[in-house]
Amino acid sequence: MTLLARNACSLLSRRGLASAAASAPKATTPRLKTFKIYRWNPDKPAEKPQLKAYEVDLNNCGPMILDALLKIKNEQDATLTFRRSCREGICGSCAMNIGGRNTLACLCKIDQDESKQTKIYPLPHMYIVKDLVPDLTNFYQQYKSIKPYLHRKDFPADGKEILQSIDDRKKLDGLYECILCACCSTSCPSYWWNQEEYLGPAVLMQAYRWLIDSRDQATKMRQEMLENSMSLYRCHTIMNCTKTCPKGLNPGRSIAEIKKQLAF
Repeated sequence: MTLLARNACSLLSRRGLASAAASAPKATTPRLKTFKIYRWNPDKPAEKPQLKAYEVDLNNCGPMILDALLKIKNEQDATLTFRRSCREGICGSCAMNIGGRNTLACLCKIDQDESKQTKIYPLPHMYIVKDLVPDLTNFYQQYKSIKPYLHRKDFPADGKEILQSIDDRKKLDGLYECILCACCSTSCPSYWWNQEEYLGPAVLMQAYRWLIDSRDQATKMRQEMLENSMSLYRCHTIMNCTKTCPKGLNPGRSIAEIKKQLAF
């Protein structure tokens, strides 16, 4: 082999080694973040609730709190219990208290600062089924009590749909988007102390949604249901509900509008 051919082979060999080195996966330093999660097992009632610490490598985890919870459940502790479904902020299943604020785990981004711990609790002041799962039985019974469906005494003679003007339809914006996650109600001090009788921000906002629906013909009945000292008037306009809503809605405004209707 000539000197020129040898030099060419050597050059090609070096290029091949360099290309292989460039394509090889680079070793990355683990970015371990600590998550402290509320744990309580009803099968062991003698054991007090505790915060259990888990470490997650952020390099191998999705960006949301729900991703971290799923990674912990799948890889570290299969007994960890929480609700989740859509992963898109639509179903409201994964509502919990993250870093001191009620929100949805699927919409809450992980703080990328590994030096800071993230504490995760169930929704506050609720009976707990297990770990991060609150008992929402009373919440849904309250929602049922406002009869959240259209009431009509008569229907179009032609059997077609009940028409609504564009302006009347716009009145429902900011109300129908509520996903009943209970973040607002469980952030309300009035609801903490009176939840057996006070309906709470989420349910009252839905009551207002039906009160102003031009297609509904049960306005008087709906107003009479709320005209008492507890169902509505326990609201003291603290506005925690509006501040914490993960969908950016304003339950406080809806409650104020109901009060205005009843007053005038």
